[in-house]
Amino acid sequence: MSIDPPPSHPEDSRLRPRGSSQGGLRQYNERVILQAIRLHGALPSAELARLTHLTAQTVSLITKSLLDDGLLLKGAPQRGKVGQPSVPLALNPDGAYSIGVKVGRRNLDVLLVDFEGRVRERSTRDYDFPDPALVLAEIVLRVQGLTRRLGDAGRERVQGIGIAAPLSMGGWQSLLGFPQALVDEWDRTDLRGEVERQTGLEVTLLKDTAAACVAELVAGRGRSVKSFLYVFVDTFIGGGLVIDSHLRAGLHGNAGAIGSLPLGLAAAGSSAPPPQLLSVASLLTLERRYAQAGLEVAASGDERALDNPWLPHTSAWLHEAGTAVALAANSAACLLDLDGVIIDGNLARPLLAALLREVDGALSRYSWEGVVRPELMAGTIGSDARAIGGGLLPLYANFAPDRDLFLKVVET
Repeated sequence: MSIDPPPSHPEDSRLRPRGSSQGGLRQYNERVILQAIRLHGALPSAELARLTHLTAQTVSLITKSLLDDGLLLKGAPQRGKVGQPSVPLALNPDGAYSIGVKVGRRNLDVLLVDFEGRVRERSTRDYDFPDPALVLAEIVLRVQGLTRRLGDAGRERVQGIGIAAPLSMGGWQSLLGFPQALVDEWDRTDLRGEVERQTGLEVTLLKDTAAACVAELVAGRGRSVKSFLYVFVDTFIGGGLVIDSHLRAGLHGNAGAIGSLPLGLAAAGSSAPPPQLLSVASLLTLERRYAQAGLEVAASGDERALDNPWLPHTSAWLHEAGTAVALAANSAACLLDLDGVIIDGNLARPLLAALLREVDGALSRYSWEGVVRPELMAGTIGSDARAIGGGLLPLYANFAPDRDLFLKVVET
């Protein structure tokens, strides 16, 4: 998945949606126009022609078709100094829908996402452990409820379901205390296939942190940052990798899987490997600090984390986690030449801000000779990033110019 913002100045060489006036490309050009409006907001036909390099006649024909299909809406005419007033064209929020599902190790989220990428409905189910039969039944039940409330006309506009889930739901069994029976059951469960079979909707499945990265890429800071390491802090810390505005999954789907990064050298003659980032910087580690002190562990997800009596334990975790994340960021920057490192997670914004301060301070203790230090930024989506990213997948699959090469280089 890829996307890049429009050039802010004519002299910039950027990526932008570009169509073709050659025959046989009507559907592609429709998608180019929709993508241009998604990037820029409401635009009149003349501006669409300029941005997409399509002829005015082609734009006129295509936008009329998109209006007839209910994918675009006309805005109020805007009168300029000369000539006829221009009519801005915007995406119709009700033009299409998708359903985003996040399957977590502790809860399930199901969101209805509209054509603008906004969340229209949401529901959550908590559990101690994700039983495959329970998860599947809850997804089907909630999807059926969403589509029923949309009515016949709205149901026909649902593009599909995007599921964000860990690559191995039974992974890290020893850390979470997963019952072995559930691990075995997940190994036998085809979640994507079963949801598709029972709902009748096309289903896409993506690693949960990669889906969160999609949300930031499409609807957050990815609109202005072309290459970044994405870090998502949850029960386990994970991430995603964006290079030149493309989400990179890698051969095995593990690109950006920073949770597995070692925090030290493997000692010769030792059978014990160095600890991984996830063992230090995950929320599970913070919650265990709270539990050992007899404190409510749910405070890791709200603003109590920075109040007493949780604060001393939070501060110790922040220092260790910030130092560990900075090591991962430094290593990634040296290898990949990144524009930025974006950190988000399933945690309150004040705690996220405190973590960024710790990471920033730790990054300052490294030598950056020979490499450019990437900008450190807070993510903009938050805890819903995984489900929103899942929901965006069907919309982009059906309405973006190309799933892998959305944009063409335009030299200006």
